[in-house]
Amino acid sequence: MTFINQTRKYPKPKTSTNSKSCRVEFPNLYELEYNNIYWQKFTTGNSSFYLYGAYYDNRWRGGPLPMVRILAMIDRVAPPPTLCQIWFDRISVPIISQASYIYGWYSKWGNYKDGFLQPYIITCKIPRIKGLPKDFYPTSVSLVENRCLKANNNLKIINNRPAKKQEFAVCVKGLDFLHEDLSVRLVEWIELLRLLGANKIFLYELEIHPNITKVLDYYQNEGAVELTKISLPGHQPNLPGFRHLYLKNKLTHKRQNELIPYNDCLYRNLYSYDYVALLDIDEVIMPLKHSNWSNLMAEVQRLSLMEKNYTRASYNVRNVYFLDDLNHNEEQMHHEAHEAGIPRYLHMLQHVFRSQNYTKPGQYVKCFHNTERAVSLHNHFPLNCFGTCTTYSIPIELAHLQHYRKDCVGPLKKSCKEFRQYTTRDTTIFRYKHELVQRTTHVLKTLGFFGQNSIEHR
Repeated sequence: MTFINQTRKYPKPKTSTNSKSCRVEFPNLYELEYNNIYWQKFTTGNSSFYLYGAYYDNRWRGGPLPMVRILAMIDRVAPPPTLCQIWFDRISVPIISQASYIYGWYSKWGNYKDGFLQPYIITCKIPRIKGLPKDFYPTSVSLVENRCLKANNNLKIINNRPAKKQEFAVCVKGLDFLHEDLSVRLVEWIELLRLLGANKIFLYELEIHPNITKVLDYYQNEGAVELTKISLPGHQPNLPGFRHLYLKNKLTHKRQNELIPYNDCLYRNLYSYDYVALLDIDEVIMPLKHSNWSNLMAEVQRLSLMEKNYTRASYNVRNVYFLDDLNHNEEQMHHEAHEAGIPRYLHMLQHVFRSQNYTKPGQYVKCFHNTERAVSLHNHFPLNCFGTCTTYSIPIELAHLQHYRKDCVGPLKKSCKEFRQYTTRDTTIFRYKHELVQRTTHVLKTLGFFGQNSIEHR
């Protein structure tokens, strides 16, 4: 409705023959080119742009001019020059700005050729406008090839600015669990993150089991979670079963697509949280000497500033595996609650044996990303930052990434034998045992998950 009202506000301007002084109409809602529900398409002579979201960025490290950032997938490794039409409320003509491109991928990772959709952050600097107050924010943005063209795309500019900034947001890529019911494990994971200090968890949904929907609806009503539906852009499949197979078999495409929700989560929360952590639902950043993330990061900041006197773009923790079969053999695991006093359905509390060895420094790490410095994020580290993408490796005496998996990731299959051979019992999670059991049980009862053939008997 906001878009429709904005369209009505702008009278049809007279078009000048002089391209430098021409006036263009605000895009017509019914002439926008939509793609796969959540995207808009912009086509140039030889390129297709799939536009997902637009965000206002006036962080001081970006320079004197504020910017609009656009998340896009483009089928070119070197996109053509384009212009941004930046629209303001109560101004009938757009401000024109040259678009620039930040590539959200490394060419050595693959798919680096025209025809494959590439992740980009498109940046539109907003020129100073005489007489316009600094807090007069743009409302939407369009991309065009020529300043006099009427756009067939228009994105609302997101500019979330709460009264108070909180500490920690967690971002989770598009969930793709069509037939897999991970609802109980998800409850345990969410409750543990809340105990550790996550202020809110932002998840994206491709396709999920009905019980997972039930869990996430509950937490959305509680204000602990925000769930956003997402699709794949362009000609990629979105039929649920086929999309699942496509993502399983096209891993590089999958990784490139994941960068859109990760960076949407960053830009939606630039001014809302000090840090964002990109986690999967089988991962937990566990403090080892502190009771929560806030106290951990206070210590980490102190140590990192002693080492070098500047804040980092990210603070990373090393990965260690808590594999499913390190406790017992498979038969025992299915028939016994092997940690006394803990319900058998609480996976993390029941799995307290881990590999003695960590994966190598810098490999499979996860980070607390500094929202004041990050420009684009990858699953494991920031790709682009204001200045250099500096990182501080949090000592393993202070924290690590507890990774609960059935097996090691593919590239580590050879070293997985060693991870299984040398193990240690790590009960750090027992620090939260009482509250975690209590909270998880309460939620599962509330959702009606205890009943005939219930999880109590699994």
